[in-house]
Amino acid sequence: MHFRRSGRIRRYNDVSVIALQVNGKQVQLEQATLLLDYLSQLGVDHRAVAVEHNGVIIDRDRYAQTTLREGDVVEIVRMVGGGSSPD
Repeated sequence: MHFRRSGRIRRYNDVSVIALQVNGKQVQLEQATLLLDYLSQLGVDHRAVAVEHNGVIIDRDRYAQTTLREGDVVEIVRMVGGGSSPD
């Protein structure tokens, strides 16, 4: 394992990875990744979640343009149906 002092990119067996926080947990990715691709990798329907990226809520139409990078903080919240029924 090799840690580069000048930056935050980590190397494991000559493979660079980035570290970020997703829903309070440390996550490592092989490279900077589009948010839409990350959601797809998780098996999450991007239409059924809200995402906060570094303190900013991201519009769904921006998921394909938002890149997850080293040190980012991401919160992914699933939408849940419900509410009261009419009387």
